[in-house]
Amino acid sequence: MKSPGIYQNLFNGAIRVKVTFPHMGNTYIAIKVLLEELGIEVLPPPRCTLKTLNLGSSCSPEQMCMPFKLNMGNLLESIELGADTVIMLGSSGICRFGLYNNLQKEILADLGYKVDLIRFEPLGSLKEVKGFLSKLSKLAGTKNYLRVFEAFKKGLEILFDLDELDELANRIRARENVKGETDRIVLEQEEKLRQVNGYRETLEVLESSRERLKRVKTTAGDVLKIGIVGEIYTIVEPFINLQLERRLGNMGIEVHRSMTAGEFIKEKLDFLPFIKSAKKSVTKAAKPYLPKEIGGHALQTIGNTVKYSQENFDGVIHLLPFTCMPEIVAMSILPTVAREKSIPVLTLVVDELTGEGGYLTRLEAFVDSLYQKKAGVK
Repeated sequence: MKSPGIYQNLFNGAIRVKVTFPHMGNTYIAIKVLLEELGIEVLPPPRCTLKTLNLGSSCSPEQMCMPFKLNMGNLLESIELGADTVIMLGSSGICRFGLYNNLQKEILADLGYKVDLIRFEPLGSLKEVKGFLSKLSKLAGTKNYLRVFEAFKKGLEILFDLDELDELANRIRARENVKGETDRIVLEQEEKLRQVNGYRETLEVLESSRERLKRVKTTAGDVLKIGIVGEIYTIVEPFINLQLERRLGNMGIEVHRSMTAGEFIKEKLDFLPFIKSAKKSVTKAAKPYLPKEIGGHALQTIGNTVKYSQENFDGVIHLLPFTCMPEIVAMSILPTVAREKSIPVLTLVVDELTGEGGYLTRLEAFVDSLYQKKAGVK
């Protein structure tokens, strides 16, 4: 593999890089489009599997959370496929996510991998946005900053489009006449998206999937509605939550994710006049129970649970990785919210030892209790 210090020769085209990044649900699609629009060779990480988790766990500190271990496994799998450069979003505050980049560097170096790790700041200010675009321009080997900005906008458009498609699929899956039809469309979409290149081809696949989903025959009527709150990676990555959205959808339940990658970016960029996020309303809803940020997505967990109660959702599922301190704090507050707002809450803690049987038993019992409550059974 190449020597460190990629920036020194990128502008003159002396080197080419093969870029990878951690896997988090379908977020990789938007990142892939962004990089491909800049002419950067991308090696998206394989989907998360038990192999990914075992690889990451084998070289990660035991006390680190499951998302870190999966991320480490992602990087190891991608490097073995030929990636020589890793990009990673940074973070500030008390969440351990801010430690990921430095710790990953140390682990990869100890394992003998000579790869570059590039940290992007979390886009919370105009200065950080400029720094993000500047690093992108260096990575792409171009001084055409307009091209970089256009690629960034296209990546965001794809990210927001993916969120809308997921929401549409969740509504239809709960009401489809032929069980499994929505899943089939979504899985076919995922396979096609790994094969296409760039913004235009990706957009065509998404538009085709949207039209197919709209043609799925559904049954009108009232269904259970469950909101998902918690730590963002645990919500967005299907492997870590054992395909929670699909499982619930195939039980005839409409699922709504409180936190998506698109909403996360909107919250970071909502200082821009053309970006609208739910941050203000969520913060206001959380204030009686959690008046300030404490790291991670604890405030969003509380605020969105309150909002789900106001929107007449039947229940809430709280997802968190074992040892996630912000969500542990939120978990201690949620029983009060559930009691005062009359909304049932199920907390599911996941780690590498989580057993599918026990997880599903708790999930099914929770769903049964929601049906009984809806039917007026005490």
